[in-house]
Amino acid sequence: MTRVAIMQPTYLPWSGYFGLMQAVDVFVLLDSVQFARRSWQQRNQIKTAHGAQWLSVPVLSKGKRDQLICEVEVDKSSGFSATHRKSIEMSYSKAPFFRKYADGLLPLLDNPGSRLADLAIDLILHIKAQLGIETRVLRSSELDGSGAKADLLASLCRQLGATSYLSPPGSKEYLDESEAFKKIGVPVHYYGFNHPEYPQPFGEFLPYMSVIDMLFNCGERSPALIKSASEVL
Repeated sequence: MTRVAIMQPTYLPWSGYFGLMQAVDVFVLLDSVQFARRSWQQRNQIKTAHGAQWLSVPVLSKGKRDQLICEVEVDKSSGFSATHRKSIEMSYSKAPFFRKYADGLLPLLDNPGSRLADLAIDLILHIKAQLGIETRVLRSSELDGSGAKADLLASLCRQLGATSYLSPPGSKEYLDESEAFKKIGVPVHYYGFNHPEYPQPFGEFLPYMSVIDMLFNCGERSPALIKSASEVL
C-alpha cells in the first residue's frame, strides 16, 4: 500500500503541511508548476508581540513572468535573511524550546541557495527531520509527470505506484470534476486538520502560524500534537 500526497513547496510551512506529510508514505513537492507571486510559496507568518507578521522571501521577477517554482531565483541583495533571523529571534528567543531548534534552523536562512525552491525545500526537510517524520520526499521536477491540475497529480501517482491519494481539502472542487484518478484506479481521500491550541507568548492564541511557532513553544510534543489534529476525511 502506497499513500501519496502532493503539495507545492512552501516557505516555513504551517503545522498542517507536516500533518499531511506525516499521514502518507510518499510526499511529492510540486515544484514543476507555475510560480505564483505573493503566495505561500515565498512567505509565511510568525507570531510577534504585535500579532501575526509576514516573512516574505523577495525574488527576481523582472522579465520572468512565467517561471516554474523550481526556476525562481532569490533576490539576495535585499538582505532578507538577516531580517527574517532578527524577526524570529525577537519573537521566540524566550520560548522554552527556541535554542533546541534555532541552532539548526537559522543557519539555513543565513546561507540561502540561489533558488527559492531549494531554500524552501531545505527548510522543509530540516523541519521534517526535527519532527521525526520518515515519509519519503521527492520533487516533481525530478519525476516524469505530464498534464495539468488533476491530470498531473494522477500522472505522478501512477508513476509512483500509488494505491491512494491524500489531498488537501482545497483541491476537492477540481478533483471532483476530473476523471483522472478514476482512470488510473486510485481512490482520492481528503486530509483534515483541526488546529490544536498550545501555549504561545503575546496573549490570545493565533492559529496557522509557521510550524516553527509550535516547535519553539512545544518542542518534542509537536509531532504528537500534529498527529492528534490530523484526520482522513
